[in-house]
Amino acid sequence: MDNSSGVGVLDKAALVLSALESGPATLAGLVGATGLARPTAHRLAVALEHHRMVARDMQGRFILGPRLSELAAAAGEDRLLATAGPVLTHLRDITGESAQLYRRQGDMRICVAAAERLSGLRDTVPVGSTLPMKAGSAAQVLMAWEEPERLHRGLQGARFTATALSGVRRRGWSQSIGEREPGVASVSAPVRGPSNRVVAAVSVSGPIERLTRHPGRMHAQAVVDAAARLSEALRRSG
Repeated sequence: MDNSSGVGVLDKAALVLSALESGPATLAGLVGATGLARPTAHRLAVALEHHRMVARDMQGRFILGPRLSELAAAAGEDRLLATAGPVLTHLRDITGESAQLYRRQGDMRICVAAAERLSGLRDTVPVGSTLPMKAGSAAQVLMAWEEPERLHRGLQGARFTATALSGVRRRGWSQSIGEREPGVASVSAPVRGPSNRVVAAVSVSGPIERLTRHPGRMHAQAVVDAAARLSEALRRSG
């Protein structure tokens, strides 16, 4: 099969990246794996390094670069959003409450998808809303499985404690009662990517009058199931 696209420099760059897929390579290793002339292999590898698609390990060998991981994560986010609509709609329909999907961005969390309650008193969080990582059940879920140092930093000024997050990890879901906003309760569960890292939080939220002061008793199972469906969709396409 002819793997030529007709754009020679791109074809050769693709050869270099494919050669690095199996692990680190010296320049001689790249030449052997690609069949490219030594000066060409070197020039392409260095150019790809400039664009962060190639990097070097501690021994100076060429390896796949961090930009590829970033692009893969962005592709994963697109898959997540494509799957989120029907899952959140189903979650809203079985709980009768608004459902949201949050992703962490630095010290904030962003609502990237939502299914609003169709009538009555709502807890509306529009898509694109930016909320703090210091309060709310989604913030707890997005924080609970972080690296220890980032977890410690994130707890400074937070409305929840390390003990609370330990409980979240044990149960696999979180709840909050008037933590982010007076009168509002919520339940959240983690969505995991192919590497099992928490990449998002699924939530339902509404007034305490409806969700009660123990919202997890009512809705934790439905929220956990929705998060599991999204995690499975990411694993299948990962």
